[in-house]
Amino acid sequence: MTEITITRTRSPAAKPADASLSFGKVLTDHMFMMNYTAGKGWHDARVVPYGPISLDPATQVLHYGQAIFDGLKAFRGPDGQIRLFRAQRHAERLNKSARALCIPEMDADLVRRSFEAIVAVDNEWVPHALGTSLYIRPTVIATDVMLGVHPSSTYTYFVICSPVGAYYKEGVKPVRILVSDNHVRAVQGGLGEAKTAANYAASLSAQMEAEEAGYTQVLWLDGVERKYIDEVGTMNIMMQIGDEVITPPLAGTILDGVTRNSCLQLMRDWGLKVSERKISIDEVMAAGRAGTLREMWGTGTAAVVSPVGELGYKGEKLSIGNGHTGMLTQKLYDSIVGIQYGTQADPHGWTSVVKLPVEA
Repeated sequence: MTEITITRTRSPAAKPADASLSFGKVLTDHMFMMNYTAGKGWHDARVVPYGPISLDPATQVLHYGQAIFDGLKAFRGPDGQIRLFRAQRHAERLNKSARALCIPEMDADLVRRSFEAIVAVDNEWVPHALGTSLYIRPTVIATDVMLGVHPSSTYTYFVICSPVGAYYKEGVKPVRILVSDNHVRAVQGGLGEAKTAANYAASLSAQMEAEEAGYTQVLWLDGVERKYIDEVGTMNIMMQIGDEVITPPLAGTILDGVTRNSCLQLMRDWGLKVSERKISIDEVMAAGRAGTLREMWGTGTAAVVSPVGELGYKGEKLSIGNGHTGMLTQKLYDSIVGIQYGTQADPHGWTSVVKLPVEA
């Protein structure tokens, strides 16, 4: 088993009050790092004090975007234990993104252990209040120093953490979504199913247009026909039409969301009719006009479940659930959050308790 060395900071920072936490603005005292060299593989797994990474101006990641990341959370339950939610699946998804960008895969168990190691060292940074958590951001960047379009032969893997507050300060509230038919997020054969920096940079223009029009997020359509629903913002999308829950299939253009997978499993456990199929924006709008579009929501690590209260498309505004959070949306949110904090049963073994150092 690969050894993980630990070097603790001599200047720990003051911990922020739980009530002051927003999202991603405060970083913890330490970071996990590991390096890759062709012929040697991944090596030097270590936890070190948080600090800048020095990069030559010609470092490949800065020019050709060979970078991937993921995101998961650690939760402090009422019992005092700290739990990771589906850490192994996040590790496996990081490797899936790596394959898409020609980045050498890592041992998934070692990636999971990197999450556990950094959380154990920075366990005092895991906030206590319900709705707060420690966000964990694993990242891989290409580090060859050379101007040339080809896969790097060296890489750096690092994990940083941020104590975060509830994504919604006032609870789960419906948001307004604008359907974009003039921007394209992804096409089959591209990077749509990878969690890579380029995908997020490409979304900013459409996001700004939506905000300028008074909407919170963008609903993406497919990049070929601009007809079928893809994702919402940086989240997977689901809707209930009649008695059927529908979400776009994993067909190479959308992220294999961990929260998406969790919601699908829970709804199947509950005996609901769940379909992973293509659905056009015209079908959704028609269902809304007919009154059969019962609920719509996004799923993702940051917000867990985000209800959609209004959909805008080609000048038409469609109200969903009279602007209120639907019963199924709320049930999914409550169930997943309950599992994350250890206040509800975890029948699928999604959480893992972090073993804390003896001195903690």
